[in-house]
Amino acid sequence: MSQSGIRLQPIWGGREPWRDANSLLMWAFVSLLILVPWGYAAAPLVAGLLALTGVLGTRGQFQSSLAKLDGEDYLWLLVLAAFAGLWCWDVARTGVWPVAEHGRGWLLPLWPLMAAGLLVWFRFHPPSRLGWWLGLVVGGMGAGFIAAYERFVQGAYRADNGMNAIPFGNLSLLLGVLALVALLGRLSRRQRLSPWLSAALGLAAIGGFSASFLSGTRGGWVAVPLLAWIGFRAFRDVFPRRQMLLVAAVFSSLMIGLVAMTATTDYGVNDRLGKAVKDIRGYMAGDSGSSVGLRLDMWLAGSQLFLERPVLGWGEGGLQEARDGMAEAGIVHPDVGLYEQLHSDIIDTAARRGLLGLLTLTALYGIPAWLFGRHLHRSRDAGTRTLALSGLMITVAFVDFGLTQSMLRDVRGLSGYLGLTMACWVLLKTQLVTIGFPEATGGTANHEAQDHRPCRHGRVSGDSGD
Repeated sequence: MSQSGIRLQPIWGGREPWRDANSLLMWAFVSLLILVPWGYAAAPLVAGLLALTGVLGTRGQFQSSLAKLDGEDYLWLLVLAAFAGLWCWDVARTGVWPVAEHGRGWLLPLWPLMAAGLLVWFRFHPPSRLGWWLGLVVGGMGAGFIAAYERFVQGAYRADNGMNAIPFGNLSLLLGVLALVALLGRLSRRQRLSPWLSAALGLAAIGGFSASFLSGTRGGWVAVPLLAWIGFRAFRDVFPRRQMLLVAAVFSSLMIGLVAMTATTDYGVNDRLGKAVKDIRGYMAGDSGSSVGLRLDMWLAGSQLFLERPVLGWGEGGLQEARDGMAEAGIVHPDVGLYEQLHSDIIDTAARRGLLGLLTLTALYGIPAWLFGRHLHRSRDAGTRTLALSGLMITVAFVDFGLTQSMLRDVRGLSGYLGLTMACWVLLKTQLVTIGFPEATGGTANHEAQDHRPCRHGRVSGDSGD
């Protein structure tokens, strides 16, 4: 298979313990991201220690492998370094570290640098896709179970698993979408190994969607039609028209069922949407103390502050002081000062770090989206297309989430974006190497070196492995 501008070189040698350990860590990260309190940090930290140990133990071999990273990998590393570098410079000039949920997250600016290091390590010792699939299964099903238990057994107002309900709902939705994409990717193959895994991915998709709806997170629901459209365009050449219509009908029935399920509670979809409309009307009448009203006031404050300092912004700490001054002057509601962020990644970044911050944020979203979209457009390999579609959906979803919530200032949000996109990228690049160099697998990749060219209706003639 030929990919313009891509060097298809294996940078690992056969099956070895490092790859197995990385597969386990990938499973742990995806599984525990929103299920346990420190899941967003535990797996990356362990992976970092493992990578450090591995680099020190195989220094010469690791250094020689860096030359085999291609231009796309280095573009990823440049984007992560630029985003982290500007954020760290902002901390240095203000002396204030960002504060996330419950006072956590003061090292947030350094996380993209860790992601860059782990990207190189995982490219050197790529994990198996089985870790990705099983992580989606546990994460999606676990989120659905927790949300159902909290809402229907404990009677919680919103399902949140002890965290902010918005990141919980958004990330649950994303896990459900990724599980659905993985399921459709597996169904597109002639050889369907491990049918239990396909069934489990289907349940994980239902669990993720259910958790999102039960969390009452409105911002994530806006992304559903857009993600469904992207998925339809990606799979319309894979499945026959009749099967695509069947998939669309099943998906629509699932959405209707979830809306009906939440309608039995006091915090259903209809109630949430109705409350949003009521809040907007109240804001227009001068009442900015509602949920939507406070958010609109935050956006107003952020926009005005950006216009005052458009190049470098107000910085960490400086934004809060300026915003609180606007509240004291009666420009915005006093309760705006209760929040550590402006409920929008775009507005918050613009106000804190100005145009330079917007440039690095655009690159953090845009470069991965462009790279994933590039592979999705060019590749005819089913495994590659599924991974590229997954990565593209992650970036698109986070752009949507970031319109109404500062997801990249949330510990799980930032960890989720960096970890999930990196995982898809590493698996995608490994897939390209595998189909381009079958001998690199040493015959131990569970059929991953077989031909994947689509048949007439998009069914692939080989299997991508489990």
